[in-house]
Amino acid sequence: MTDKLPPNLLALFAPRPPLRWVPPSDWAPEQRKTAAVGGVAEFLPALAEYEREYEYHPTESWLEARDRKKLEKKAAIEKLLTEGPKNYKPSEDPNIRGDAFKTLIVARLDYKADEQDLEREFGRFGPIERIRIITDTHADEKGNKKRKPHRGYAFVVFEREKDMRGNIATPDSPYITTQNPSALGCMLPDLWPSSLPVLRNLVAHFFPPSLPTCYNQLQCLGR
Repeated sequence: MTDKLPPNLLALFAPRPPLRWVPPSDWAPEQRKTAAVGGVAEFLPALAEYEREYEYHPTESWLEARDRKKLEKKAAIEKLLTEGPKNYKPSEDPNIRGDAFKTLIVARLDYKADEQDLEREFGRFGPIERIRIITDTHADEKGNKKRKPHRGYAFVVFEREKDMRGNIATPDSPYITTQNPSALGCMLPDLWPSSLPVLRNLVAHFFPPSLPTCYNQLQCLGR
């Protein structure tokens, strides 16, 4: 029907001129020459050489690391329970000095407290021979764990035993105090479960029901 159109409209439907011919940038298919295609067997020596030069080290996943740490912790606890009581010899500790029956154990000690604070507080009961705040000697082995100035408990050695007993008999004393049970040779640290009944028996022996405050506090300490 376009032949019925006038010339001015017929020019709008005229085809465009053909594109200009240019030579192809690639080789013609009949002139192209490529390398012969082979198998992957020829790359096996190169792969073996790469494995020898760059040894593969597998990366530990977070799940494997969690299981490994759990097993290491379990093994360390079992070793502590079996070998700990054998190696525990408080009588050979060079830091233990003074009479055990003149010694008070101060627990729940503030981490900001020092020897001067303890001497000011306990010096009113009598002359003090020695004050020792226990510190962690294995803090360097715990990695990036936050270090504390001490372990939170201390030993106060009085010059006289009656001064130590006078501190225990104070009804409003806020401190957890007791005689050193290691003097009996049967006290184990709280790292081993067998020390718990020993501690309760010693508390019942040294503290009769007439001293309910110290007795209850020491029961909480043994839990």
